[in-house]
Amino acid sequence: MIVSPSLLAADFTRLSEEIDMINRSEADWLHLDIMDGVFVPNISFGFSVLDAIKPICKKPLDVHLMIVEPEKFIGRIAELGAMMMNVHYEACTHLNRTIHEIHEAGMKAAVTLNPSTPVCMLADVIKDVDMVLLMTVNPGFGGQSFIEHSLDKVVELRQLIKATGSKALIEVDGGVNKTTAPKLAEAGVDVLVAGSYVFKAEKPEEKIKELKQL
Repeated sequence: MIVSPSLLAADFTRLSEEIDMINRSEADWLHLDIMDGVFVPNISFGFSVLDAIKPICKKPLDVHLMIVEPEKFIGRIAELGAMMMNVHYEACTHLNRTIHEIHEAGMKAAVTLNPSTPVCMLADVIKDVDMVLLMTVNPGFGGQSFIEHSLDKVVELRQLIKATGSKALIEVDGGVNKTTAPKLAEAGVDVLVAGSYVFKAEKPEEKIKELKQL
């Protein structure tokens, strides 16, 4: 299992220490949630924080833009050296173009679906993306409860990927913990994003290791 801890749940008064923990851990990526208070009802952090993280984080950056018009920031995200740029289906008027522009900027391209957006909406782009992120909570805040219907969406997405010959990974974000993670793994998830479950734990590196072993 690929594990991508979400920095949104970190203690920002100890940011360098939190990044050091991620570097030491078995985490594969670092998940970065950028929120604008428009597309989602919250504001998280912006490029000043990302610029501070870039030189000290040794893990690939998994950047998730929960913002309107994410295509405007493709170049800026690429400057960070991000491995993955993730945009919402619901925020992109010209999704196919945005996916190709992300690739042209040298990054992998991912598309996120909100809980109420059906998997079938990705049929025309599934072969073009490197990953699909299924939100298993409504985006905007950390620490929410897992939406059980998400397991059915994972299975449906896995079927779409198989039917089309797509190479896309399946990532999930929201409510990932010791109870939901095994279910998600069984349903066919490749990447687990975990925020509170990792950063609020007494021994976060052990939580990451547990998820890795699924």
